[in-house]
Amino acid sequence: MEIPQILYEDNHLLVVNKPTGLLVQGDKTGDSCLLDVMKAHIKKRDNKPGQVFLGLPHRLDRPTSGVVVLAKTTKALSRLSAAFRDRTVDKVYWAVVGAPLPEMEGELVHWLRKDGRTNTSRSVKAEAPGAKKARLRYKVLHASERYYLVEILLLTGRHHQIRAQLSASGCPIKGDLKYGFKRSDPGGGIHLHARSLAFPHPTKKEKICVEAPVPSSGVWGIFPC
Repeated sequence: MEIPQILYEDNHLLVVNKPTGLLVQGDKTGDSCLLDVMKAHIKKRDNKPGQVFLGLPHRLDRPTSGVVVLAKTTKALSRLSAAFRDRTVDKVYWAVVGAPLPEMEGELVHWLRKDGRTNTSRSVKAEAPGAKKARLRYKVLHASERYYLVEILLLTGRHHQIRAQLSASGCPIKGDLKYGFKRSDPGGGIHLHARSLAFPHPTKKEKICVEAPVPSSGVWGIFPC
């Protein structure tokens, strides 16, 4: 397997651009995952004896591409996990949708409920059992004849939040059959990309900002990215 693009690396961090379709962490399918691929790469590249440690402080869905931060030490893992949990990480996503949003920029607010049976989240009334408030800000960056490139800043961290909120707004993400788009993308991916992350470095008194180029496949290329 081709090694994912490394965007940033030091003694504590490894930040990569996860391709569409690659699991971040192993699951019951037994398919290759980002953690195992990068561990094998580091072991070979650095001629390391024994096991290579890589920790995962956050995740991306399999059909999503973009920035993933891996921790190379247990100290970094603990501090990065706390940063993601405490929402001191700024997450910016790009999505391609096939219908216009209500305005060129604005905020979407929904109440979402996760369905564990189907592994989806749906918009429900605020008083529905299990409902959690979901908020995001968006801005339409570019439009073509058929598609819209949307930048998204997450304000909450709900299950499948971007996918569910865009779908609830009548704008499912290109290729996302699970949330209402009419046609799938080749390989089962969707046009949702974790464009950038800004987070506190686990050992230095500075903020790290990392940006991931969009995939070369699909319709990303029709926009001036």
